[in-house]
Order: sequence, then structure tokens, then C-alpha cells
Amino acid sequence: MITIRLATFNDVEELQRLIGLSVRGLSTDYYSPNQIESAIKYIFGVDSQLISDGTYYVAEKEGIKVGCGGWSKRNTLFGGDQHKDVEDPLLDPLKDAARMRAFFVHPGYARQGISRQIIKVCENAAKAQGFTSFKLGATLPGVPLYEAMGYKAVERVDTVMPDGALLGIVKMGKE
Repeated sequence: MITIRLATFNDVEELQRLIGLSVRGLSTDYYSPNQIESAIKYIFGVDSQLISDGTYYVAEKEGIKVGCGGWSKRNTLFGGDQHKDVEDPLLDPLKDAARMRAFFVHPGYARQGISRQIIKVCENAAKAQGFTSFKLGATLPGVPLYEAMGYKAVERVDTVMPDGALLGIVKMGKE
């Protein structure tokens, strides 16, 4: 059985490991080894603002952290602490879309509905805060999941990382 709870700062080290495992294990059909390592270094990671805001979740199975993900009432669309320099401004739920953020699942637990469960928890929490629409920046391996959950592709963007590697991201939305 999967349990989902709010992440704490005590989870960060383990979540960083989980994120690395997830990206290395589930992105190989979509990104080159160089893109994967660059993305882990410069973009993918825990966003401590989400933990502070109480909007980041951990999925556990038999005491093992098997997934994570969250939502944000702030402007940033994707990226961990290493990807931003300042605190994000707050969004207005009456006119802005909540941001679905930083979903990762352990490769050994992929395709078991874990990300789907976390996304539902996040959408419900954002709705409880007054948000009626959602945006996210999907990695290429995540696009099929988000499409299955009603998200529509808006734009493909290539994010240039500091070492020059490009990371394909698909901006998606859901009303």
C-alpha cells in the first residue's frame, strides 16, 4: 500500500537520491546521458520552498520513499533550489494557474500509479486553496502520464543549462 504525506526537511537528502535514481532510470529513452547528468546538476532537485509552503509530498511503500511531487502557489514552473536565486512571488488563485512541480518516481516502482496518486493529492490541495487550473513543465518521459490525466501540451521549450546542454520540456496545462 502506498501512503502519501507532506515532505519535511528531514526527507531532503533521501529525496535528492530518489530524484537522481528516477531521472537516470526513466529518462534514458528521451535524453542523452549528458543531458540527464546536466539536468540533475542544474535543474532537477528538491525545491525547499515547496516544503516550506507545505505543498510537497512523499509517497512511501513499506517505509521506502518511492515517489515525490508537489504543487505551488508560486510562479516558478520547474527546477529545484539550484535553479533559482530568489523566493518566488505568490500567484493569485482567481487568475493564475497552480504549478504542478517536481514529480519523480523510483524506477523500481514506475508504472504503478504512484505519480498519478500524488498528482491527485496535489490537484485537490490546490483546489482547496482556490485554484481552478494547473500548469506544469513536463519532462519528455512525463508527457504521456500528464496527457492521460487531462493535461494538454501548450509549448515545447528547450531549456539551456549552464554547461550548454539542452533539456526538452513541454509546458502543459489543465483547466
